Amino acid sequence: MEKLVLKQRLAVSVFAVVLAFAAVSRAAIADMSLETATAHYDVAPRERVLDGRVEAIQQATVSAQTSGRIAELPFDVNDFVDAGAVVARFTDTEQRAALDSAEATLAESRARLAQAEQEYERAAKMIENNTISQARFDQATADRDSARARLNASIAGVEAAREQLEYTVVRAPYAGIVAQRHVELGELVSPGQPLISGLSLQSLRVNVDVPQSLFHEVRTIGKAAVHVGDQRIEAESLTYFPVADDAANTFRVRVNLPDGAVTLYPGMFIKVGFIVGEAQRLLIPAEAVVRRSELSGVYVVDADKVSLRQVRLGRRYGESIEVIAGLDDGEIVATDPVRAGIRAKEQAN
Repeated sequence: MEKLVLKQRLAVSVFAVVLAFAAVSRAAIADMSLETATAHYDVAPRERVLDGRVEAIQQATVSAQTSGRIAELPFDVNDFVDAGAVVARFTDTEQRAALDSAEATLAESRARLAQAEQEYERAAKMIENNTISQARFDQATADRDSARARLNASIAGVEAAREQLEYTVVRAPYAGIVAQRHVELGELVSPGQPLISGLSLQSLRVNVDVPQSLFHEVRTIGKAAVHVGDQRIEAESLTYFPVADDAANTFRVRVNLPDGAVTLYPGMFIKVGFIVGEAQRLLIPAEAVVRRSELSGVYVVDADKVSLRQVRLGRRYGESIEVIAGLDDGEIVATDPVRAGIRAKEQAN
Protein backbone atom coordinates (compact mmCIF):
# COMPACT_ATOMS: atom_id res chain seq x y z
CA MET A 1 0.00 0.00 0.00
CA GLU A 2 2.79 2.41 0.88
CA LYS A 3 4.54 1.61 -2.42
CA LEU A 4 1.38 2.50 -4.36
CA VAL A 5 1.13 5.83 -2.56
CA LEU A 6 4.77 6.58 -3.34
CA LYS A 7 4.26 5.79 -7.04
CA GLN A 8 1.22 8.08 -7.19
CA ARG A 9 3.12 10.91 -5.51
CA LEU A 10 6.05 10.43 -7.94
CA ALA A 11 3.73 10.52 -10.96
CA VAL A 12 2.11 13.72 -9.69
CA SER A 13 5.54 15.30 -9.21
CA VAL A 14 6.69 14.38 -12.74
CA PHE A 15 3.46 15.75 -14.25
CA ALA A 16 3.93 18.99 -12.32
CA VAL A 17 7.48 19.33 -13.66
CA VAL A 18 6.26 18.77 -17.25
CA LEU A 19 3.55 21.40 -16.83
CA ALA A 20 6.06 23.84 -15.40
CA PHE A 21 8.48 23.22 -18.30
CA ALA A 22 5.68 23.72 -20.85
CA ALA A 23 4.68 26.95 -19.14
CA VAL A 24 8.27 28.18 -19.24
CA SER A 25 8.57 27.20 -22.95
CA ARG A 26 5.41 29.10 -23.80
CA ALA A 27 6.62 32.11 -21.92
CA ALA A 28 9.97 31.99 -23.71
CA ILE A 29 8.23 31.78 -27.07
CA ALA A 30 5.91 34.62 -26.16
CA ASP A 31 8.85 36.76 -25.12
CA MET A 32 10.69 36.21 -28.40
CA SER A 33 10.80 39.59 -30.13
CA LEU A 34 9.98 39.69 -33.82
CA GLU A 35 11.98 41.84 -36.17
CA THR A 36 9.62 43.50 -38.60
CA ALA A 37 9.55 45.74 -41.64
CA THR A 38 6.85 47.85 -43.25
CA ALA A 39 5.70 47.31 -46.80
CA HIS A 40 6.15 50.60 -48.60
CA TYR A 41 6.14 52.12 -52.04
CA ASP A 42 9.48 53.22 -53.40
CA VAL A 43 10.95 54.20 -56.74
CA ALA A 44 12.37 51.18 -58.53
CA PRO A 45 13.62 50.64 -62.07
CA ARG A 46 11.01 49.79 -64.68
CA GLU A 47 12.15 46.89 -66.82
CA ARG A 48 11.13 45.57 -70.18
CA VAL A 49 11.98 41.88 -70.41
CA LEU A 50 12.99 40.44 -73.78
CA ASP A 51 14.38 37.15 -75.01
CA GLY A 52 18.08 36.83 -75.78
CA ARG A 53 20.58 34.17 -76.74
CA VAL A 54 23.94 33.58 -75.05
CA GLU A 55 27.09 33.32 -77.14
CA ALA A 56 30.78 32.95 -76.33
CA ILE A 57 33.09 35.88 -77.04
CA GLN A 58 36.10 33.61 -77.55
CA GLN A 59 35.34 30.94 -80.13
CA ALA A 60 37.79 29.75 -82.72
CA THR A 61 38.78 26.89 -85.00
CA VAL A 62 42.33 25.57 -84.71
CA SER A 63 43.81 24.59 -88.09
CA ALA A 64 46.84 22.55 -89.10
CA GLN A 65 50.05 24.47 -89.83
CA THR A 66 51.96 21.50 -91.20
CA SER A 67 51.17 18.24 -92.94
CA GLY A 68 51.02 14.83 -91.30
CA ARG A 69 48.79 12.03 -90.09
CA ILE A 70 46.71 12.45 -86.90
CA ALA A 71 48.36 10.35 -84.21
CA GLU A 72 46.53 11.64 -81.13
CA LEU A 73 43.21 13.39 -80.39
CA PRO A 74 42.88 13.45 -76.58
CA PHE A 75 39.59 15.37 -76.36
CA ASP A 76 36.08 14.76 -77.68
CA VAL A 77 33.14 17.09 -78.20
CA ASN A 78 31.93 18.82 -74.99
CA ASP A 79 35.17 18.01 -73.13
CA PHE A 80 36.74 20.80 -71.09
CA VAL A 81 40.27 21.74 -72.16
CA ASP A 82 42.82 23.73 -70.16
CA ALA A 83 44.77 26.51 -71.85
CA GLY A 84 47.91 25.09 -73.47
CA ALA A 85 46.70 21.48 -73.38
CA VAL A 86 47.56 19.27 -76.37
CA VAL A 87 44.44 18.89 -78.52
CA ALA A 88 46.07 17.11 -81.48
CA ARG A 89 49.39 15.47 -82.30
CA PHE A 90 50.68 14.54 -85.78
CA THR A 91 53.20 11.96 -86.89
CA ASP A 92 56.49 13.87 -87.18
CA THR A 93 58.76 11.60 -89.24
CA GLU A 94 59.06 14.03 -92.14
CA GLN A 95 59.53 17.04 -89.88
CA ARG A 96 62.31 15.38 -87.86
CA ALA A 97 64.07 14.30 -91.06
CA ALA A 98 63.82 17.85 -92.39
CA LEU A 99 65.28 19.19 -89.14
CA ASP A 100 68.18 16.72 -89.26
CA SER A 101 68.91 17.76 -92.85
CA ALA A 102 68.75 21.45 -91.97
CA GLU A 103 71.12 20.98 -89.03
CA ALA A 104 73.58 19.08 -91.28
CA THR A 105 73.44 21.89 -93.82
CA LEU A 106 74.07 24.37 -91.02
CA ALA A 107 77.16 22.45 -89.88
CA GLU A 108 78.48 22.39 -93.47
CA SER A 109 77.85 26.12 -93.86
CA ARG A 110 79.80 26.87 -90.69
CA ALA A 111 82.74 24.78 -91.91
CA ARG A 112 82.75 26.50 -95.31
CA LEU A 113 82.59 29.91 -93.68
CA ALA A 114 85.56 29.04 -91.47
CA GLN A 115 87.53 27.97 -94.57
CA ALA A 116 86.47 31.06 -96.53
CA GLU A 117 87.55 33.36 -93.68
CA GLN A 118 90.97 31.67 -93.53
CA GLU A 119 91.39 32.14 -97.30
CA TYR A 120 90.36 35.76 -96.95
CA GLU A 121 92.87 36.43 -94.15
CA ARG A 122 95.71 34.92 -96.21
CA ALA A 123 94.67 36.91 -99.25
CA ALA A 124 94.53 40.11 -97.18
CA LYS A 125 98.15 39.62 -96.00
CA MET A 126 99.32 38.77 -99.50
CA ILE A 127 97.63 41.80 -101.08
CA GLU A 128 99.52 44.00 -98.63
CA ASN A 129 102.79 42.51 -99.90
CA ASN A 130 101.64 42.71 -103.51
CA THR A 131 102.15 38.96 -103.92
CA ILE A 132 98.65 38.32 -105.36
CA SER A 133 96.53 40.18 -107.83
CA GLN A 134 93.60 42.38 -106.90
CA ALA A 135 91.28 40.01 -108.74
CA ARG A 136 92.31 37.08 -106.53
CA PHE A 137 91.77 39.15 -103.38
CA ASP A 138 88.34 40.20 -104.64
CA GLN A 139 87.50 36.56 -105.25
CA ALA A 140 88.49 35.64 -101.66
CA THR A 141 86.34 38.48 -100.35
CA ALA A 142 83.36 37.33 -102.41
CA ASP A 143 83.79 33.73 -101.25
CA ARG A 144 83.82 34.87 -97.60
CA ASP A 145 80.66 36.99 -98.03
CA SER A 146 78.93 34.17 -99.89
CA ALA A 147 79.78 31.72 -97.10
CA ARG A 148 78.34 34.13 -94.52
CA ALA A 149 75.12 34.40 -96.53
CA ARG A 150 74.87 30.61 -96.80
CA LEU A 151 75.34 30.34 -93.03
CA ASN A 152 72.52 32.80 -92.37
CA ALA A 153 70.29 30.88 -94.77
CA SER A 154 71.16 27.62 -93.02
CA ILE A 155 70.30 29.12 -89.61
CA ALA A 156 66.94 30.26 -90.99
CA GLY A 157 66.39 26.78 -92.42
CA VAL A 158 66.97 25.15 -89.04
CA GLU A 159 64.55 27.58 -87.37
CA ALA A 160 61.91 26.85 -90.01
CA ALA A 161 62.39 23.09 -89.62
CA ARG A 162 62.08 23.35 -85.83
CA GLU A 163 58.93 25.40 -86.24
CA GLN A 164 57.43 22.76 -88.54
CA LEU A 165 58.27 20.12 -85.94
CA GLU A 166 56.58 22.18 -83.22
CA TYR A 167 53.49 22.45 -85.44
CA THR A 168 53.00 18.69 -85.14
CA VAL A 169 51.80 19.33 -81.58
CA VAL A 170 48.65 21.49 -81.51
CA ARG A 171 47.74 23.22 -78.23
CA ALA A 172 44.59 24.97 -77.04
CA PRO A 173 44.91 28.78 -77.25
CA TYR A 174 42.65 29.22 -74.17
CA ALA A 175 40.63 27.17 -71.71
CA GLY A 176 37.21 26.15 -72.94
CA ILE A 177 34.90 23.50 -74.34
CA VAL A 178 35.44 21.45 -77.50
CA ALA A 179 32.53 22.33 -79.79
CA GLN A 180 33.44 20.23 -82.84
CA ARG A 181 36.12 17.84 -84.11
CA HIS A 182 36.83 18.18 -87.83
CA VAL A 183 39.29 15.26 -88.12
CA GLU A 184 39.69 11.75 -86.78
CA LEU A 185 42.60 9.54 -85.75
CA GLY A 186 44.72 8.35 -88.66
CA GLU A 187 43.47 11.04 -91.02
CA LEU A 188 46.04 12.77 -93.25
CA VAL A 189 45.91 16.56 -92.92
CA SER A 190 47.53 19.45 -94.75
CA PRO A 191 48.29 23.06 -93.76
CA GLY A 192 45.15 25.16 -93.33
CA GLN A 193 42.83 22.22 -92.69
CA PRO A 194 40.48 22.73 -89.67
CA LEU A 195 41.17 20.42 -86.74
CA ILE A 196 39.08 21.40 -83.70
CA SER A 197 36.59 24.17 -82.90
CA GLY A 198 36.20 25.39 -79.34
CA LEU A 199 34.78 28.15 -77.21
CA SER A 200 35.47 29.68 -73.82
CA LEU A 201 32.88 29.80 -71.04
CA GLN A 202 34.78 32.54 -69.21
CA SER A 203 33.59 35.47 -71.34
CA LEU A 204 29.97 35.48 -72.52
CA ARG A 205 27.51 37.93 -74.02
CA VAL A 206 23.83 37.94 -74.97
CA ASN A 207 22.35 39.08 -78.27
CA VAL A 208 18.88 40.63 -78.04
CA ASP A 209 16.63 42.01 -80.78
CA VAL A 210 15.06 45.14 -79.28
CA PRO A 211 11.83 46.51 -80.82
CA GLN A 212 12.16 49.86 -82.54
CA SER A 213 9.74 51.44 -80.04
CA LEU A 214 12.09 50.64 -77.12
CA PHE A 215 15.46 51.23 -78.73
CA HIS A 216 15.69 54.92 -77.77
CA GLU A 217 15.05 54.27 -74.04
CA VAL A 218 17.35 51.26 -73.99
CA ARG A 219 20.18 53.21 -75.61
CA THR A 220 19.62 56.34 -73.49
CA ILE A 221 19.62 54.58 -70.10
CA GLY A 222 22.10 51.84 -71.03
CA LYS A 223 21.36 49.41 -68.19
CA ALA A 224 20.28 45.78 -68.34
CA ALA A 225 20.39 42.54 -66.38
CA VAL A 226 20.10 38.88 -67.22
CA HIS A 227 17.54 36.84 -65.25
CA VAL A 228 18.39 33.18 -64.58
CA GLY A 229 15.83 31.81 -62.14
CA ASP A 230 16.19 33.88 -58.97
CA GLN A 231 19.65 35.03 -60.02
CA ARG A 232 20.15 38.48 -61.50
CA ILE A 233 23.38 39.22 -63.39
CA GLU A 234 24.01 42.89 -64.10
CA ALA A 235 25.41 43.70 -67.54
CA GLU A 236 28.83 45.33 -67.66
CA SER A 237 27.97 47.30 -70.79
CA LEU A 238 25.73 47.35 -73.85
CA THR A 239 26.77 47.44 -77.49
CA TYR A 240 24.29 48.85 -80.01
CA PHE A 241 23.98 48.12 -83.72
CA PRO A 242 22.25 51.21 -85.14
CA VAL A 243 20.90 49.49 -88.24
CA ALA A 244 17.36 48.15 -88.00
CA ASP A 245 16.18 44.81 -89.31
CA ASP A 246 13.74 45.81 -92.05
CA ALA A 247 11.64 42.66 -91.70
CA ALA A 248 11.28 42.63 -87.90
CA ASN A 249 11.70 46.35 -87.13
CA THR A 250 14.20 45.56 -84.40
CA PHE A 251 17.69 46.66 -83.43
CA ARG A 252 20.38 44.23 -82.31
CA VAL A 253 21.76 44.99 -78.82
CA ARG A 254 24.67 43.03 -77.36
CA VAL A 255 24.63 42.62 -73.57
CA ASN A 256 28.20 42.18 -72.32
CA LEU A 257 28.36 40.08 -69.14
CA PRO A 258 31.05 40.00 -66.44
CA ASP A 259 33.66 37.25 -66.72
CA GLY A 260 32.84 34.01 -64.99
CA ALA A 261 29.05 34.33 -65.13
CA VAL A 262 27.92 30.94 -63.80
CA THR A 263 24.86 28.94 -64.90
CA LEU A 264 25.09 30.45 -68.40
CA TYR A 265 26.16 28.51 -71.48
CA PRO A 266 26.45 29.42 -75.16
CA GLY A 267 23.27 28.77 -77.10
CA MET A 268 20.93 29.27 -74.12
CA PHE A 269 17.78 31.37 -74.54
CA ILE A 270 17.35 33.59 -71.48
CA LYS A 271 15.40 36.63 -70.29
CA VAL A 272 17.07 40.03 -70.39
CA GLY A 273 15.57 42.98 -68.52
CA PHE A 274 16.32 46.41 -69.99
CA ILE A 275 15.80 49.44 -67.76
CA VAL A 276 13.43 51.78 -69.62
CA GLY A 277 12.44 54.14 -66.78
CA GLU A 278 11.28 54.23 -63.14
CA ALA A 279 8.05 53.31 -61.35
CA GLN A 280 6.56 53.17 -57.85
CA ARG A 281 6.63 49.60 -56.53
CA LEU A 282 5.51 48.02 -53.25
CA LEU A 283 8.66 46.60 -51.65
CA ILE A 284 9.46 44.40 -48.66
CA PRO A 285 12.75 42.80 -47.53
CA ALA A 286 13.48 39.67 -49.54
CA GLU A 287 14.36 37.80 -46.32
CA ALA A 288 10.73 38.11 -45.17
CA VAL A 289 9.47 35.79 -47.93
CA VAL A 290 8.49 32.20 -47.12
CA ARG A 291 8.59 29.80 -50.07
CA ARG A 292 6.70 26.53 -49.96
CA SER A 293 6.78 24.58 -53.20
CA GLU A 294 5.54 27.01 -55.86
CA LEU A 295 3.79 29.32 -53.37
CA SER A 296 5.20 32.42 -51.68
CA GLY A 297 3.99 34.09 -48.53
CA VAL A 298 4.88 36.42 -45.67
CA TYR A 299 4.04 36.52 -41.97
CA VAL A 300 1.90 39.61 -41.39
CA VAL A 301 2.05 41.16 -37.92
CA ASP A 302 -1.19 42.91 -36.86
CA ALA A 303 -0.97 44.14 -33.28
CA ASP A 304 0.05 40.96 -31.41
CA LYS A 305 -1.36 38.58 -33.99
CA VAL A 306 0.90 36.83 -36.52
CA SER A 307 -0.57 35.16 -39.59
CA LEU A 308 0.80 33.66 -42.79
CA ARG A 309 -0.50 35.27 -45.99
CA GLN A 310 0.08 34.23 -49.57
CA VAL A 311 1.50 36.92 -51.86
CA ARG A 312 2.44 37.25 -55.51
CA LEU A 313 5.95 38.54 -56.03
CA GLY A 314 7.63 40.49 -58.78
CA ARG A 315 11.28 41.32 -59.44
CA ARG A 316 14.00 41.48 -56.85
CA TYR A 317 15.83 44.80 -56.39
CA GLY A 318 18.95 44.29 -54.30
CA GLU A 319 17.83 43.25 -50.79
CA SER A 320 14.18 44.09 -51.52
CA ILE A 321 11.52 42.33 -53.56
CA GLU A 322 8.36 43.64 -55.19
CA VAL A 323 4.92 42.52 -54.00
CA ILE A 324 2.40 42.53 -56.83
CA ALA A 325 -0.62 41.24 -54.89
CA GLY A 326 -1.57 40.08 -51.38
CA LEU A 327 -0.15 42.96 -49.33
CA ASP A 328 -1.00 46.64 -48.88
CA ASP A 329 1.15 49.66 -48.28
CA GLY A 330 1.89 50.14 -44.59
CA GLU A 331 1.31 46.55 -43.49
CA ILE A 332 3.96 45.04 -41.23
CA VAL A 333 5.75 41.80 -42.04
CA ALA A 334 8.14 39.69 -39.97
CA THR A 335 11.66 39.55 -41.36
CA ASP A 336 12.43 36.28 -39.51
CA PRO A 337 9.94 33.73 -40.87
CA VAL A 338 11.18 30.98 -38.49
CA ARG A 339 10.40 32.92 -35.32
CA ALA A 340 7.20 34.24 -36.85
CA GLY A 341 6.09 30.69 -37.64
CA ILE A 342 6.71 29.60 -34.04
CA ARG A 343 4.73 32.58 -32.77
CA ALA A 344 1.83 31.84 -35.14
CA LYS A 345 1.66 28.19 -34.05
CA GLU A 346 1.76 29.18 -30.37
CA GLN A 347 -1.09 31.63 -30.88
CA ALA A 348 -3.11 28.96 -32.68
CA ASN A 349 -2.77 26.69 -29.64
